[in-house]
Amino acid sequence: MPRQPRLDAPGALHHVMGRGIDGVKLFSNRKDWEDFLERLSDLCRADALSVYAWALMSNHFHLLVRTGNQPLSTSMRKLLTGYVVNYNRRHKRYGHLFQNRYKSIICEDDPYLLELTRYIHLNPLRVGIVKNLKELKGYQWCGHSGVVGRVKRQWQDTDTVLAHFGKRRKRAIEKYEDFVQKGIEAGSRPELVGGGLIRSLGGWAQVLSLRRVGSKIFSDERILGSSGFVNNVIADAEEKTKETLRLTSKISNLPFLAKEVCEGEGVDEAELRSALRKREVVKSRRIFSQIAVKNMGYSGADVARFLGINTSAVNRLAVSDELPEVEKYI
Repeated sequence: MPRQPRLDAPGALHHVMGRGIDGVKLFSNRKDWEDFLERLSDLCRADALSVYAWALMSNHFHLLVRTGNQPLSTSMRKLLTGYVVNYNRRHKRYGHLFQNRYKSIICEDDPYLLELTRYIHLNPLRVGIVKNLKELKGYQWCGHSGVVGRVKRQWQDTDTVLAHFGKRRKRAIEKYEDFVQKGIEAGSRPELVGGGLIRSLGGWAQVLSLRRVGSKIFSDERILGSSGFVNNVIADAEEKTKETLRLTSKISNLPFLAKEVCEGEGVDEAELRSALRKREVVKSRRIFSQIAVKNMGYSGADVARFLGINTSAVNRLAVSDELPEVEKYI
């Protein structure tokens, strides 16, 4: 069965999981843990991600993140590819480190931001790395220590989590700890990482309740949320797909797009495919890059090769504020 495409949107909340291939350890020493966190913190400082919860175990990891100025796939590629290169160098090994591609679930904020924060932060306790909540407070490879203020991490967004528990920080931390304690009593929560109806609706109790009243249920294994939330996410994704298909049928490749943009903006194609910095040429190059990357699905590297400029320049042009002229070429 072919795997489904990932779902994403600016500002979307994601539960991201990754596991070592064939049970291999992802984190073998302190340098491994620190390298992974440093790369994650770089993404936060670049406003690519907001991180609310995270836990690193020896052979897998969990992250609860919100996308920022770039898609989740771009951020995870930077995080994991860079980590694997350095890990292999440090440990004198070759080949893949992660089992398949990372797993991501798009989540409804209420109530799952808090539910998943608790679930993720209890992972070290659940697998026996720490014995109790007191030890979890001091476990530095889990975001719980940051939320309770034991370990300072400027890049971790603890304010958003604690804001749900009150305005006074000390009291909010106490209420958060009570909330986490109740999570231990609740035991395993398969609906938070499982699939289909259970994941989409938050548990079999909700599934059965809706079935009893004859309610139509929308579910998707890539989504954690209510039936309405699932339906809306899928509808948005389908609309984006249709938009891309409409554009692709009109503009089939980069040479054709270049011709369209150059004719529309009154510039020479040779100038477009050069390092010339004339204002009208830069504007045309920006229009071209935004359409090619955002609407047609080309990578920054593909566009850079076509234009004869470097990939970072294309990426900057593509993510900059969209020009109104883009609309006339779509």
